[in-house]
Amino acid sequence: MTDMLVSEAKARLRPELVASGSTYTITRAADPDAAYEPILQRLLAFNAAAMGEAGGTPFALVIHEPGTETICGGLWALSLWGSFYVALVIAPDDARGHGLGTDLMAQAEAEAIQQGCRDIWLDTFAFQARPFYERLGFEVFAQIDGPPPAFPRVFMKKLLPRSSP
Repeated sequence: MTDMLVSEAKARLRPELVASGSTYTITRAADPDAAYEPILQRLLAFNAAAMGEAGGTPFALVIHEPGTETICGGLWALSLWGSFYVALVIAPDDARGHGLGTDLMAQAEAEAIQQGCRDIWLDTFAFQARPFYERLGFEVFAQIDGPPPAFPRVFMKKLLPRSSP
């Protein structure tokens, strides 16, 4: 079945595309990590032309063991166009269930409100932390179904109170 699907997908491929007098080809990148930055820069330029400079603001909280600078967990988020996207959240295994994740999310929410964001959003897989985020007031706004144990993948958001000017 998979071979048939791959064959069908390959049958739709065009070896080159002519647009605006230029010929474009698509090839698989030898180094996907090296390809990321130039693709991202082209996308950012396109977005800036349509929306103005994005001006995204990264935000991170890190968890250290006492007396060390070794990062053993934390949260990474990005504020962009009035939304606060939480991309990464992880607490050390032995700290789960003791409020550390709740503290991370409370600090992130406070930062989002301070930045004037209207919502905070994230995504999580079935084996991760959906019930945790629901306890914090997040609601599912989209879901991608697929095979367990990873799926479904849910996208969750929480509307934030608007701060007064």
